[in-house]
Amino acid sequence: MDQHIAEAIGRPDLVRLDERLVCLRFETMKVVSALAAVRHLLDTGAVRRGDTLLDSSSGIYAYALALACHRHGMRCHVVGSTTVDRTLRVQLAVLGATFEQMEPCSDLKLDQKRRVERIQEILAEHPEYHWMRQYHDDIHYLGYRPIADRIREAVGADGLTVVGGVGSGASTGALARHLRAGPDGPADVELVGVQPYGSVTFGAEHIADPEIIIAGIGSSIPFGNVSHELYDILHWVSFDAALAGSVDLLRRHAVFAGLSTGAGYLAARHEHERSPGRTVLFIAADTGHRYTDTVHARHREAVPITDLAPREVSDRSGLALPWSRMRWNRAPAPAEAVANGTGTPVADRTGTPRPVTP
Repeated sequence: MDQHIAEAIGRPDLVRLDERLVCLRFETMKVVSALAAVRHLLDTGAVRRGDTLLDSSSGIYAYALALACHRHGMRCHVVGSTTVDRTLRVQLAVLGATFEQMEPCSDLKLDQKRRVERIQEILAEHPEYHWMRQYHDDIHYLGYRPIADRIREAVGADGLTVVGGVGSGASTGALARHLRAGPDGPADVELVGVQPYGSVTFGAEHIADPEIIIAGIGSSIPFGNVSHELYDILHWVSFDAALAGSVDLLRRHAVFAGLSTGAGYLAARHEHERSPGRTVLFIAADTGHRYTDTVHARHREAVPITDLAPREVSDRSGLALPWSRMRWNRAPAPAEAVANGTGTPVADRTGTPRPVTP
């Protein structure tokens, strides 16, 4: 029996949608990484019960950290994106978290920059706070090992393709790393990352999405937890294409999930069609509730996914809306995704994330 609701929320479901197409469905995925990270900090003496944990979030990490703090008797302070909705704000308030939301902003890149600046201001005022650094500290990889073990047991690892939004890099990176280094030796695990246009992480900041940047799976600043050398293939997916994927996933398979999941589902279906002999598993990071008005209510606008196919490109100069695919071949980070002395951490050339010291 679980000792706290966070443990139940963090346990994903494995749902077979087709013979070799599997959905790893979370209620709120980042609860997994937040719980394990906080437990590790307590076990190592980096923090004590009653301390305040601080971070920035575009949505689900705020909820995950608040739950982890509730579970372990910690205080929680979150600087949130302008996109955080009322439902989440109310939950955070009742859970006892302090939540600061950025003022409305049409530019999500500026929103992210302002959140980072606010974190630094808070640390200057409260040096006793512990900055969780979800984007930079590899303790957020820890929670995914049991999930990798469960995937290996359920569907196997050899001949497996894992598809998911890159975001901070922790979920897809950790799953690939743990699955490839299985107890029976190296496994044939291919990692496919999904990005929005406008994200600097894999060098697509020169292409703007006229709708929105899909929050949570890309970034306007370099992230230290993204190990670029783990990724074999990249898909860049626009808002409109991701909307079509989210609607089709609900209509065809009754899976109610968010916008990043719709993008991942599109990419997973394509990889499944290209390599029918492989098992393709894609990550559904959260439910669709916070996307009801902006995505699912627009289901009549959705383009049939059979009308969509990615543009195959050999380098980033060929990227184009609404959907592009490129072989990354486990290459290192592009120059724009590497820190240059500004204080932002980078992943080294072996793929090992380096934590940042605030």
